[in-house]
Amino acid sequence: MLSEHYTLAAAIGFLLTILSFLIVSKSQQKIVYHRLSSWTSFKRPTSSSITPPRSVSPDKKAPVNAPPPADYKDIFPPWRRESLSIARGDKCLDTGSEIPESLVSERLIPFTADYRICKSPASTYTPMGISLAEVASLGDFTDYAELSGVPLPEPYQDFKIETALPRPYRPLRWGYHQTMSLNRLQTDWWLEVEKSYAERIKERKELFDKNGSMVLDYLPGSELGCKEVMEMALQFLCARYPQYFSLSNSEDQGYVFHNGILHNQTIIRDMHPLHVLLENVPEDFAVMIRNPDDGYYYFRAGILCSSLGWSVASKLGMQLKEIHSPIPDYKEKMEFSMDRYFSKLPTARPIQRGSWGLEVDTPLFMPPGDPHEKYREAQLPETELPLSRIHLRVDWQTLRRLPLSGAIIFNFKALFTPVEDFR
Repeated sequence: MLSEHYTLAAAIGFLLTILSFLIVSKSQQKIVYHRLSSWTSFKRPTSSSITPPRSVSPDKKAPVNAPPPADYKDIFPPWRRESLSIARGDKCLDTGSEIPESLVSERLIPFTADYRICKSPASTYTPMGISLAEVASLGDFTDYAELSGVPLPEPYQDFKIETALPRPYRPLRWGYHQTMSLNRLQTDWWLEVEKSYAERIKERKELFDKNGSMVLDYLPGSELGCKEVMEMALQFLCARYPQYFSLSNSEDQGYVFHNGILHNQTIIRDMHPLHVLLENVPEDFAVMIRNPDDGYYYFRAGILCSSLGWSVASKLGMQLKEIHSPIPDYKEKMEFSMDRYFSKLPTARPIQRGSWGLEVDTPLFMPPGDPHEKYREAQLPETELPLSRIHLRVDWQTLRRLPLSGAIIFNFKALFTPVEDFR
């Protein structure tokens, strides 16, 4: 009789345990399961901690747990051919008929070709399924909002350059997990202008005068991507800050960008698109182009004045995984996800992310071997390095696909806040 009571009590206890397990959250279920596995294993019990493992030290080789390399040669980003006739403003383009991906794959523009001088433009395509003849028919400063599915920003009517402060980007989290940390872009804030605009433009131009191709350069095949990002950036500034920026078009000069903050004009056709950005947009841009030979993306052009430990010259021409090779655990944890993400990113879903660190003073550009790197090699006493020199540096980044070339654009800006300003 007593044994029957014990049996019944054990059964009820087991039933209550199962019910409790089913009603807790998934994260709690994982913890319980992990501990049960440790208790019941004949092997040495493992830790119940669910914190991420430490990064592998430089002298140890990390195990390769990532999936094997994927074949992206025949994988194209989502197309938006239906937007071509609307962007053009008439119905002269034959965009209604579907174009097989197999045909586009056979007739892709070569990796290093200039889209403006390719033979057979009507039968040569970009990775977006758009022929070079269709690209030409759209002209300059086309309706990129329609083509991409990303609307132009709302006008910032109450904006005053004299008092404008940058938004306090704070990409800080209590728990750390190595991920891509992607969030959907707030499209009204793709580019930002604030009271240091003129000073930052001046600083960036001085960096180019001093460093040349270390901060601005481009390779063959990047022409269309550079043109697109420049035109999209200027359209954004005109829509967001109409009281300071505007575009005009005339027969003798073509398109001219009018800058009411710097009180000057830029004749667009007189300079390379990246130089137009250097003169007017105080942010960085890296142009990643899809290689038709393997479907992977390569850094083919850029203006980067805020890089730390690297430069345009040291990375230009590299594949995405080669650019990120110095990052601990990138190959094991992120390479496959990043390559897959790049292959499928739609034009209508730009994203944003941020990284941060503590910096001595406010160095914008620090190429390899820069004397400022000495501060990273030792922990100096406060008598030599007072707190007043320490800043929180936030590198705010956006990522978006261009609608004509299919290029992917990294956009960066560095913001500094003195640590003493924090409570």
